[in-house]
Amino acid sequence: MSRISEQVERARGARDKRAALGDDLDLDSYTDRSRADITYREDPSTLPAETKRQMLETGITLDDLRQRAGTFVQVDNVVVHSSASQDGIEVLDIVTALEEHAWLEDYLWRAVSADTDKYTAKVAIEQSHGYFTRALPGSKARSPVQSCLYLATERLAQNVHNVIIAEEGSELHIITGCLVPRRTASGLHLGVTEFYVKKGARLTFTMVHNWGSETAVRPRTAAIVEEGGTFLSYYICMRPVRTLQMYPSATCAGKGAVAQFNSVLVAGPGSSMDVGARVVLAAEGARAEVVSRALSTGGRIVARGHIVGQVPEVKGHLECRGLILSDNGEILAIPELDGQVAGVDLSHEAAIGKLAEEELEYLMARGLSRDEATSAIIKGFISVDVAGLPPQLAEELQGAVALSDQEGL
Repeated sequence: MSRISEQVERARGARDKRAALGDDLDLDSYTDRSRADITYREDPSTLPAETKRQMLETGITLDDLRQRAGTFVQVDNVVVHSSASQDGIEVLDIVTALEEHAWLEDYLWRAVSADTDKYTAKVAIEQSHGYFTRALPGSKARSPVQSCLYLATERLAQNVHNVIIAEEGSELHIITGCLVPRRTASGLHLGVTEFYVKKGARLTFTMVHNWGSETAVRPRTAAIVEEGGTFLSYYICMRPVRTLQMYPSATCAGKGAVAQFNSVLVAGPGSSMDVGARVVLAAEGARAEVVSRALSTGGRIVARGHIVGQVPEVKGHLECRGLILSDNGEILAIPELDGQVAGVDLSHEAAIGKLAEEELEYLMARGLSRDEATSAIIKGFISVDVAGLPPQLAEELQGAVALSDQEGL
């Protein structure tokens, strides 16, 4: 039996043990069947104008694919488009990638185990596409690769498995937009994503989620970073979501490897977000940073962070800042530092509070109304200004945050 087959068999066992794995969602209440009218398009700009407008809010632009090193679009469980526009960059749906690259099986379910929980088990057993993105050795992406996962059908479970590889000495930037149309009241997104950052490579992954008030979201993500590699992850969720649970992890397996996770979360009434990140520092000189900005306007946010120092001469830092703007809001910060040997340098800081009255008064004294002053402070609090982002990607991310901000607050 192959390693993949063994993983799937373990996944079947995990699926049958739902109670032990925390059965908070009834998977049988969702359908996996996409509409028959969803088909592949050589030119994704022919998608409906309203669909493209909503995708643009998450940083996905389809009218000129030359602006991107590659493009992948999946609607429900159907691949709508996949292409690369730069030499040295591969973008394929995962099924085609496995047909063209037999060696890819060695990466599947290596960073994330298929039997982690019932959600990974469902993806392993019932996977319907997802994307494969790869930067060849030494290749430098001139612009981001964009991927869009669009959940269009009511009560549909979207099951995707993504594999991203930055080969030795390469540089790859990916911006992913995940969203539902305004009319879709409910649905389930299950996304397994595995990152492999090879020696001296740099991979930036930016994810903007625009879900709906009845959407359930369960991403399962892990990265393995080799010697001198850098993995940067930025996550933005500022629209309502019924329930979001994600706890990505990274293992800094090589000397001098770096992993950073940054998140911006806004939870309105009825939203429940449980978001965190875990980094294992397993090699000398490895570094990690986990930073979150959490804003509750009536919803619940759990902001987690866990850094494990397994060898000497590693450094890690956790930081959480939270603002509660409603009497019904709740933010829970859970920092964990695990130093397993002498010589580690791990730290954390967390603060949860309300808008400072003195800051409001300062701005109001300079001519702003109270509402204008409040808006200015909030926008400054959730602004995304992250060192290391390529200028084009940083500008687009700020634009996505601004568009989300118009409706999210």
